[in-house]
Amino acid sequence: MSGTAIRIPSAARGLYARRTAVACSLAALVGSLALGGGTAHAAPPTPPDAATVRGYLGELQVSPEGSMDGYSRTKFPHWITQSGQCNTREVVLKRDGENVQQDAKCAAVSGTWNSPYDGATWHDAQDIDIDHIVPLAQAWRSGANTWTTAQRQAFANDLTRPQLIAVTDRVNQAKGDKDPAQWMPPLNSYACTYARMWVTVKHYYKLTVDSAEKDKLTAVLNGC
Repeated sequence: MSGTAIRIPSAARGLYARRTAVACSLAALVGSLALGGGTAHAAPPTPPDAATVRGYLGELQVSPEGSMDGYSRTKFPHWITQSGQCNTREVVLKRDGENVQQDAKCAAVSGTWNSPYDGATWHDAQDIDIDHIVPLAQAWRSGANTWTTAQRQAFANDLTRPQLIAVTDRVNQAKGDKDPAQWMPPLNSYACTYARMWVTVKHYYKLTVDSAEKDKLTAVLNGC
């Protein structure tokens, strides 16, 4: 067979070319993001749709909140190292911001952050808090008091579920450890997403909800 030319149909050549072009484009995009180039804006993992989350909510155990006895933030170790010198906070700042530049120690030195809780825009990472959608103290009162330290560490640094988000610091501080019956994001247009995130996290970690919390979440999700 050596020396014999193999003819490839034009349709196959075209398909191969298109696939190659797509692969190259994806590789370029990934490379750009890895180097911090471009203006791509990421966000926390997208929670399931409202219908799915309403099902999740129906599966949650309804129970009065437990006490704060024994609670300490140190029982939820954070922010842990994710890779190199980058801890969880720096990973979320990079993920949720635009044009974020980091120094040799992975600290964000510039960038733009749009807080979905209040619609504010910030250019200094010191104005940004990384919020736990389900606060640590809220989780403690909802069942995390029985977890191991390793389980609480995984919860406090969870980048896989929609549990961490970069937001305006003072808004996060106003939220504190309140549940949705006590606090919702000031930006009403974010209510549905917030409720979907909250229920998704509680469902995954098998945390409880109290009656008022469930009523509020039901009302919000029914309007999504």
